[in-house]
Amino acid sequence: MTASAEIEPVVFVVDDDPSVREGLSRLFRSVSLQVKAFASGAEFLRNQLPDVPSCLVLDVRLPGLSGLDFQSELIRANIEIPVVFMTGHGDIPMTVRAMKAGAVEFLPKPFRDQDMLDAVQAGLERDRSRRKTASDTGRVRESFGSLTAREQEVMRLVTAGLMNKQVAGKLRVTEITVKVHRGNVMRKMGAKSIAELVRMADALGLRQDVT
Repeated sequence: MTASAEIEPVVFVVDDDPSVREGLSRLFRSVSLQVKAFASGAEFLRNQLPDVPSCLVLDVRLPGLSGLDFQSELIRANIEIPVVFMTGHGDIPMTVRAMKAGAVEFLPKPFRDQDMLDAVQAGLERDRSRRKTASDTGRVRESFGSLTAREQEVMRLVTAGLMNKQVAGKLRVTEITVKVHRGNVMRKMGAKSIAELVRMADALGLRQDVT
């Protein structure tokens, strides 16, 4: 598999109507999107999701578990995938529930092809952004793990706003020692400024009031 193929996004379609599944599959393939279609939420869950940007196009009315209940199941299972709902029987409470739970869009049938494509592209972009944030946080966590215990202490104190002299007092070391540790922290974390180091600490949930 090539690098470009690995990051190619996938659109999942869940609808019990074969003609709807086929029509949407043709629509998404017409703009060079990969598509996987399923007749039910249970069938969707039986398949392993690829680790690529994804979007789920989901019918509200499904046999067994409804689309809205299926959305809730995904949230409880920590399956983070943007959802575009479609329905021929929508109402305002249904739409509000879907959007409050994080749906990208709620499209009444019949919908314009372009509206569906726009909604799916918005969903894919949301998933790309989420994945990048998770990846960046993972790299920051790995870098933090490479610090010594004392360097981690220095990072916590420095990003909490303490000056070198204050950090030295709290750790009962010399100010020169703090400067050395601080330099090591900046290098190992790949931070070009204290502001960037603070953002990393925030991403890791490290910052706290130490005054």
